[in-house]
Amino acid sequence: MEQVNSTKLSVSIITFNEEKNIQDCIDSVAEIADEIVVLDSFSKDKTKEIATKNPKVRFLEHPFYGHVQQKNKAMELCENEWVLSLDADERVDMTLREAILSWKKQAASELVGFKISRLTWHMGRFIHNSGWYPLYRYRLFQKSKATWVGENPHDYIEINGKGNKIKGNIIHFSFKDFTDQIETINKFSSIVAYTRYSKEKKFSLFSTITKPIGKFWEIYIFKRGFLDGFPGFAIAVASAFSTFLKYAKIYELDRKIIDRPSNLRESYGEKERK
Repeated sequence: MEQVNSTKLSVSIITFNEEKNIQDCIDSVAEIADEIVVLDSFSKDKTKEIATKNPKVRFLEHPFYGHVQQKNKAMELCENEWVLSLDADERVDMTLREAILSWKKQAASELVGFKISRLTWHMGRFIHNSGWYPLYRYRLFQKSKATWVGENPHDYIEINGKGNKIKGNIIHFSFKDFTDQIETINKFSSIVAYTRYSKEKKFSLFSTITKPIGKFWEIYIFKRGFLDGFPGFAIAVASAFSTFLKYAKIYELDRKIIDRPSNLRESYGEKERK
């Protein structure tokens, strides 16, 4: 039964062709959400059909100019002051769900945001090291005190006020398999390269050689990727490769070989027209 004095909570989710993920994501927050805002960038699959089956969902569409821009837009469209932000491949676990239900019934406090740990499933296991866990980030926040910032596609929330942590995990099903991870790395490295070059970042051969090596040792040794077994080794290698790809693509842009990476969506990097 809904509590009369319960804090109202919106859940925001951005989507594009997420028919395989969106149902489980929505189901994981249905109990805690007063509304679920799904902001879609014109999916060509059954994302809309699946999402709108839940009566709490408000399904909206908007061009995709970048992860930071889209998440700020989704937050803006939420009707409630408190927002929980998720990606479509994420789920709220039972501990977090109970913690949020308990928090909603509490009296108002001076806190304006909560950091939540994210636990990722990859290559047949949960990854507890490699810099992937606990990876606390603000995900539950007052929208009037929060802004999505960062370098696309690596966005994060900054809050203006006092925050804390909350129990539980966001479960992240980031990749279907290692092949999917490589495809994602290829896509994301294009976004980073294009974004950096647009900000006048120039090619550096020294960085192209040294940064990937440094990234491998950072993940595998200093962030204890070796404790995650072979998946930890694969993550370290993939991270190093991702770093190399960013610099190699900046080389193509810097030398005018290409105008933009071929796997970027057409709208990416455009400024939103008012």
